[in-house]
Amino acid sequence: MSGYTMLRNGGLGNGGQPWMLRWSSRIRLSWLSFTLFIILVFFPLIAHYYLTTIDDANDPDRRIFGPRTGNELCEVKHVQDLCRIRESVSEELLQLEAKRQELNSEIAKLNLKIEACKKSIENAKQDLLQLKNVISQTEHSYKELMAQNQPKLSLPIRLLPEKDDINIPLPKSKRNCGLHNCFDYSRCPLTSGFPVFVYNSDQYPFGNFIDPLIKQALEASVRNNVYVTENANNACIYVVLMGEMQEPVMPKPTELEEQLHSLPYWRTDGHNHLIINLSRKSETQNYLYNVSTGRAMIAQSTFYDLQYRPGFDIVVSPLVHAMSEPNFLEIPPQVPVKRKYLFSFQGEKIESLRSSLQEARSFEEEMEGNAPADYDDRIITTLKAVQDSKLDFVMVEFTCKNQAKPSLPTEWALCGERDDRLELLKQSTFALIITPGDSQLVISAGSAMRLFEALEVGAIPVILGEQVQLPYHDTIRWNEAVLILPKPRITEVHFLLRSISDNDLLSLRRQGRFLWETYFSTSDTVFNTILATVRTRIQIPAAPIKEEPAVEIPHRSGKAAGTDPNMADNGDLDLGPVETEPPYASPKYLRNFTLTAADIYRNWNTAPGPFHLFPHTPFDPLLPSEAKFLGSGTGFRPIGGGAGGSGKEFQAALGGNVPREQFTVVMLTYEREEVLMNSLERLNGLPYLNKVVVVWNSPKLPSEDLLWPDIGVPIVIVRTEKNSLNNRFLPWDQIETEAVLSIDDDAHLRHDEIMFGFRVWREARDRIVGFPGRYHAWDIPHRSWLYNSNYSCELSMVLTGAAFFHKYYAYLYSYVMPQAIRDMVDEYINCEDIAMNFLVSHITRKPPIKVTSRWTFRCPGCPQALSHDDSHFHERHKCINFFVKVYGYMPLLYTQFRVDSVLFKTRLPHDKTKCFKFI
Repeated sequence: MSGYTMLRNGGLGNGGQPWMLRWSSRIRLSWLSFTLFIILVFFPLIAHYYLTTIDDANDPDRRIFGPRTGNELCEVKHVQDLCRIRESVSEELLQLEAKRQELNSEIAKLNLKIEACKKSIENAKQDLLQLKNVISQTEHSYKELMAQNQPKLSLPIRLLPEKDDINIPLPKSKRNCGLHNCFDYSRCPLTSGFPVFVYNSDQYPFGNFIDPLIKQALEASVRNNVYVTENANNACIYVVLMGEMQEPVMPKPTELEEQLHSLPYWRTDGHNHLIINLSRKSETQNYLYNVSTGRAMIAQSTFYDLQYRPGFDIVVSPLVHAMSEPNFLEIPPQVPVKRKYLFSFQGEKIESLRSSLQEARSFEEEMEGNAPADYDDRIITTLKAVQDSKLDFVMVEFTCKNQAKPSLPTEWALCGERDDRLELLKQSTFALIITPGDSQLVISAGSAMRLFEALEVGAIPVILGEQVQLPYHDTIRWNEAVLILPKPRITEVHFLLRSISDNDLLSLRRQGRFLWETYFSTSDTVFNTILATVRTRIQIPAAPIKEEPAVEIPHRSGKAAGTDPNMADNGDLDLGPVETEPPYASPKYLRNFTLTAADIYRNWNTAPGPFHLFPHTPFDPLLPSEAKFLGSGTGFRPIGGGAGGSGKEFQAALGGNVPREQFTVVMLTYEREEVLMNSLERLNGLPYLNKVVVVWNSPKLPSEDLLWPDIGVPIVIVRTEKNSLNNRFLPWDQIETEAVLSIDDDAHLRHDEIMFGFRVWREARDRIVGFPGRYHAWDIPHRSWLYNSNYSCELSMVLTGAAFFHKYYAYLYSYVMPQAIRDMVDEYINCEDIAMNFLVSHITRKPPIKVTSRWTFRCPGCPQALSHDDSHFHERHKCINFFVKVYGYMPLLYTQFRVDSVLFKTRLPHDKTKCFKFI
């Protein structure tokens, strides 16, 4: 209001009172309140001070003993009322404070109840979600079961043949004998297991004439063979062992024929019989040429065209070694690829030689003037010209310095002793093999011996004569290890051999080494190969490979697994279904017959060969993506039902190109119970975990009062026969999944790291997928290999102390890999992880896959491991160089990348979540 208006109204404000009076009254009330406040607060103090001062001045005792107390002050008449007011206010304040504390306590209790209710609601929601997932999984599995057209397969039930034989119509000619008309399939059902009965050669006259070394070697192989049975009535085939015979006393053809026909299970025509005639020398003994063998199959290294029945008889190699395993230290390395001589050949052609008068007479009658074109003279002239030109170092000799060993007519005899020939071949890149000029000779022992010696020392065979039938030619792809050329191309041989690159040369040499080692190197491999040839022809699956029986150690469990404070916080993103997926074993033996019928050449021409039936392999074929939605969706769990998605959909399904599966943790330990318990607890709640197999490597059993943690999946403690690091890779029968996570008992991995590694492995099932990478480095001064554990931008190994691999490699490591490697692991108590990396790289010719940036995986505070000792690295240097000698080359391959998760560093919208937050 303006001043003019106030003056006109007589200075009146609201209510009709003068505004000056109103403000003065307010001031008076304020002063009264302030005065009262001063009196109530400060008067007792002033009075206390005044009275104390007066009393102290008049009373010397006060000056001595101190001022008056509050109670004495209240006795003063003038302040009694004020003291009563103060005590009343203090009492009320204490009561109010007690009520406040009581209310706060009740509020805290209510807050705890609220938090408990919230947690209970969240648990109930989680349980409901889990139940929904279980119901969904069950419904999905039920639909898959109802829609599945083929039954679930496992190891086939063994069906044995009947005792009675089925009459088979006789072929018009013995030359027309084949499996379809000379073999009784009724004795060999698909699920029979291929039982083989082997005659005891000591019980028959011809057995007395067999070379004792061959006889002894074959009998030892028979004892160790899984197919051999003593029950002849249930046998699929009957094996007659023969070999080199001493010519002065060997039986005549008619006598040998009579002895064969008198065998108890010959049954008039010898069907389902297999006569194995082996030689260990280059001299050819084809004494079955004029012997009627009926419907019996013949396996030997020398055949004439009129004698050989393709697809029925078997061309084999000579039996040179009877050892149980080759001496790998005597085999020359495969590198350097090119050797001193480009090629070599030593031999002498002796036209007048004859194996026997009877054989020569039959040979001349069959030829009757049909002499083939002989290119041997042109070969001699051309090779001498190459040697004289000195464009390359070559070694060719056509006259033996020593007496040439006898052979068949038109065949080149071997020169010198075996050791001398091997020394020359060790210096030769290629080894020429000139086939006999007689076109009627399918294969000869001399040519087979040359082939055997060339493969043994890594000289690539070059066979001149395309008509030759090499051993097991109907299953082995010889063009991957041998060059086979027509003799008319002799003038182009030099040009051809010079044009082959080092990569192709090493590929040929490595494949030749595989064929020699797998099929020809020992008596066991020769015998097993002959049986495998027959079994493959009649399409019977191989015997299942051995499972290592697990001797379990009883233990008590029930200790609640705690939460590891070092685990990364995954926020609102789960890593997979927790406690919702029941244990699910990987299907086994789904390809029992396709491996034998459809994958013949792959089985025979890649390691480990056709001798075992595996429950599953990492090389099984994959379905195309649309098949999982159109008729073949059994077991598949595509992300988002096929629509895809980011983190939320990613956590709900495994996705990928193969059906759902789980993995097994295999943990090796030795007397470190506390460390082991901590590591097991860290696995609590890990998704897709099927089982934990603890390999107890100590002779001392666990403490009886040890309480093992309950992590939601079975924990199996396996007792071992001895303390060996090889036990880490034994194919325990308790491992029911294809995926194996090998982990040390002191390894410290987060759940998200494990899950990421598992998902990566599912896309690279044939590789080792893991975390700590290592490197094989070249020691320049010493021209050898070193083990390198430094941080590197290039790696070639992933340590199996924290890595995924396929159980298939556990079988190969334990039962197929050379025993010399496992022996060295036991000797040093070291290097088992290097050995596994060598094996997988040798099989796949691929490097391992490293995931995440982690380089170490040891837990903090754990006891010091053996790897901290300096001797540990010296032993690993020695291991690498020894393993290279065993394999003949360095199989490890370098890689310069690692695998990180999709969408890890990608910026996503607010409504999306990453697949992995920390990887």
